[in-house]
Amino acid sequence: MDEAARRRLVDALTITAAAPTDPDALWCRDRYYDELDTRFDAGFDRDPGGAGGAGGDADMAPPAGRFVVARVDGRPVGCGGLVVRAPANAPAFAEVKRMWVDDALRGLGIGYRILDALEAGAREMGHDLVRLDSARALTEAHALYRRCGYAEIPRYNDNPYAHFWFEKRLA
Repeated sequence: MDEAARRRLVDALTITAAAPTDPDALWCRDRYYDELDTRFDAGFDRDPGGAGGAGGDADMAPPAGRFVVARVDGRPVGCGGLVVRAPANAPAFAEVKRMWVDDALRGLGIGYRILDALEAGAREMGHDLVRLDSARALTEAHALYRRCGYAEIPRYNDNPYAHFWFEKRLA
């Protein structure tokens, strides 16, 4: 794809709030799970009762959470969600979940814009701390998080797929 075509794609990009049950949100989430299943050595369990925690998507519905879908010319190309976590002996925080960008469109800044929208959502919900976890296979995501000011922190959850944990204080 030439540079002009890439620029047109970015210019046509929209990122909007969506219910986690919206058909485009579900389509993106399923592509995300498909990708995890192929990239993880032992696959990915998407069963709602399994380690993938697919049943937790209801937590991403307003007012408690957020979910966004990125679209180019009306076609879904990415997504991400926020879940609020309130640990017993620590301040509450917003956690980024289910962040995904169509592989064919990576490198265009779509992931950055999704993450920016999620951070704005966290601020709107009154949170100045955002955390996320990530698997070792998702190296592109780690680079994005670091570029966006996320710092690696010690484990904060028991996600069996996570190998890295990050956080960012929002200004």
